[in-house]
Amino acid sequence: MTVFPNAAAWREACAGDAVLTTWAGPWNACFAIACDGETTVFTLVEGRVTGGTGTPAFTLSAPAAIWSKFLEPVPPRHHHGIFAMMYRLPEFAIQGDQLAFMQHAHVARRVLEIGKWLALGKQLPVPVSLHPRAGGRAVPAVTGRYVPVTVRGVTYQIYSESAGSGRDVLCMHTAGADGRQFHGLMADPRITDGHRLVSFDLPWHGKSPPPEGAIQGSWRLNTDLYVELIMGFVAAAGLEKPIALGASMSGEICLELAYRHPEAFTGIVACEACDKIEQRQTVWAAHPHVNQAQFVPEWIRALSAPQSPAEYVEQIAWHYGQGGPQVFFGDIAFYSGDWDARERVGRIDTNRCRLFMLTGEYDYSCTVELSEATAAKIPGVRFQAMKGIGHFPFAENPKLFAEYLLPILAELKG
Repeated sequence: MTVFPNAAAWREACAGDAVLTTWAGPWNACFAIACDGETTVFTLVEGRVTGGTGTPAFTLSAPAAIWSKFLEPVPPRHHHGIFAMMYRLPEFAIQGDQLAFMQHAHVARRVLEIGKWLALGKQLPVPVSLHPRAGGRAVPAVTGRYVPVTVRGVTYQIYSESAGSGRDVLCMHTAGADGRQFHGLMADPRITDGHRLVSFDLPWHGKSPPPEGAIQGSWRLNTDLYVELIMGFVAAAGLEKPIALGASMSGEICLELAYRHPEAFTGIVACEACDKIEQRQTVWAAHPHVNQAQFVPEWIRALSAPQSPAEYVEQIAWHYGQGGPQVFFGDIAFYSGDWDARERVGRIDTNRCRLFMLTGEYDYSCTVELSEATAAKIPGVRFQAMKGIGHFPFAENPKLFAEYLLPILAELKG
């Protein structure tokens, strides 16, 4: 059973770590990591690990059986990150001051990464990311433009990008993100040689500004507004029966589009989707004492699979750190609040529009089991679990995701 390294060696490696050194600043913290009664304390002064004395404000605690799985080179699902374990493993606990933990979640995550690196017998220094490297992200040849979309008397300037030629694929980003999530697919000639991928940033996201006169922090998404924005963009951008592709909250809305507007689409691919998501909203994404640009990327980081290439995982985190005030919070108001299709999904008619559902095995928010249970309610749907992929399939591992998407595109083309 793999166990954490010697406490002194662990703290010493943290003190010299390039990432933690970069984050050093005018802040102090003390926290601990506990395993079967053995506790390792980390005290930071001016943002630097100085020793193991002090009273921990919070403690990450789990039995050795849980930590040993976390320490595996490729952990099993739900054991690969702090929030995955917190969300899905009852044996794991964050004890103490919850606000202090949320303020320092990125620091605790990095300390755990350093401990894992040492536990696996690797040589210092610890790399910035423990994820595998894929040789760099390809840069797509995209065309960008603004498309005015009027919904409920409000005109939104919607930023859109496209790449490729052929049947249109409407690409819809996840909560708190933007259309850059599709750059990996847009750089894949296997897809763009026969399809034109068209992404757009929702209002308040990416390059799409808030409407004139909007109050900062007031964005709240709901099912009706989401559908109207999508259908308004499809019409304004001149898309004719596109294939709809989304994941997470945009996977959920794919199910709604299949229910409300099946004739408007050639096919619909709903990834990481189910009819209801519970307990995914977090007050910390809107808390004035928590740095949203640090916290939100941590909240979503363990949604990616541990096999996904570092270039893409870090890019996802970067996108999430750029979100406007309470934009992610406003999206989750839909994703794990307003959205409830338990009484509707069974009435989706897949004879009017082909529907495919794909879910990554490492998704701890919308698990394979949740998606499969929803698919079981929809006659004619095609469901498939995706090995080695998490919650952001087209963003975290576009080459692997393409292996699942290409057969669907070929089937719809035929």
